[in-house]
Amino acid sequence: MKQQYNPYDNVLKVVDHAASMLGYKEKEYAILKYPERELQVSMPVVMDDGSLKVFEGFRVQHSTARGPAKGGVRFHPGVNHDEVKALAAWMTFKCAVVNIPYGGGKGGIICDPSGMSERELHALTSKYTAAIAPLIGPEQDIPAPDVGSNAHVMAWMMDTYSMLKGHSVLGVVTGKPIGLGGILGRNEATGRGVMFTINNLLKKENRPIEGTSVVVQGMGNVGSITAKLLHRQGMKIIAVSDVSGGVYDPNGLDIPGILAYLSGGKNLLKDFDAPGINHISNAELLELDTTVLVPAALENQINGENAERIKTKYVVEAANGPTTLEADDILQARGIKLVPDILANAGGVVVSYFEWVQNIQELCWSEERVNSELKNIMDTAFEAVWEIAEQRDTTLRTGAYLISVKRVVEARQGRGVF
Repeated sequence: MKQQYNPYDNVLKVVDHAASMLGYKEKEYAILKYPERELQVSMPVVMDDGSLKVFEGFRVQHSTARGPAKGGVRFHPGVNHDEVKALAAWMTFKCAVVNIPYGGGKGGIICDPSGMSERELHALTSKYTAAIAPLIGPEQDIPAPDVGSNAHVMAWMMDTYSMLKGHSVLGVVTGKPIGLGGILGRNEATGRGVMFTINNLLKKENRPIEGTSVVVQGMGNVGSITAKLLHRQGMKIIAVSDVSGGVYDPNGLDIPGILAYLSGGKNLLKDFDAPGINHISNAELLELDTTVLVPAALENQINGENAERIKTKYVVEAANGPTTLEADDILQARGIKLVPDILANAGGVVVSYFEWVQNIQELCWSEERVNSELKNIMDTAFEAVWEIAEQRDTTLRTGAYLISVKRVVEARQGRGVF
């Protein structure tokens, strides 16, 4: 029988490995293997047809040693407890590796937002916010958008929380609309951070940006913006995909045309047609011959079953947990360099941090300042991870965890706790 994939097991093994390399005793880092708080909630919602449906949701705070918990809220049918725990833990180490004063949190609701009306989603969001309200707040835990949620959902969360408090609390969530305390550049932040990471990687490897081939799995917010920004730089995007499948052209895709086709959220790539287009599956897309592969969909996409067939030179993880540890070992043995999620896709949480600071200080940043500050943080973090990986003769993933685990452990020790 095939063993079920548990993303939290991946987290535990990576933390153990990094802590061992750092020379920590079990008691010095054991708490990092357990979330600080876990809340499971149920939300009854009257649907448009008059029926009552009860949805299940979660909010997990992995660590607040370095600051308030920070992490998105995922609306997806596949949400489960272990996934949310893993995502919360990844957020702890993601915030630590880019050195912003946050811990890790994550939330999720088991639902299919594509099959729900706006009224139903609004009602569900409000019920969920009220249910997790004791755990969240600008100084405790700050949610943000994730798969299946967006700026509108964040506005509903902020509104519900503010009604409970009796006054507007802009800093309770990030990723809000600009008119409600959002920040310029947030929508593109994660994809822009992926672009900065790819630029840094190619520079280290003495490879040109212009004409370098790229495959992007997943054309949601992160994948579509990554593809758009890389295309603007002159990189050759040869394949992209969504939930319905992928499109491939070895001579390079018309990314602006594809983005225009997908705008509005009603069209699928399986129905997209243009000269030179070949339709392929997501599985086939991952195995294309390319220089850079950007998995920007969900977890467990590159695993023990397909890692031997991956033909890229570099994997840059724009999604959270797209590569299993088993696949990590296979890719490393085959000489494929991988930039881990906690570094590559940290742009979103960095600009969320800027938004939170902006809300607290009641200031407005220009988009130029946001992007400049983001680049500085992403470049600094990449350089630190690259350097320690070279010094320790290890992978970039291990290098990122060596930095992040050390920072979290030191924060706990500095407070006199283990």
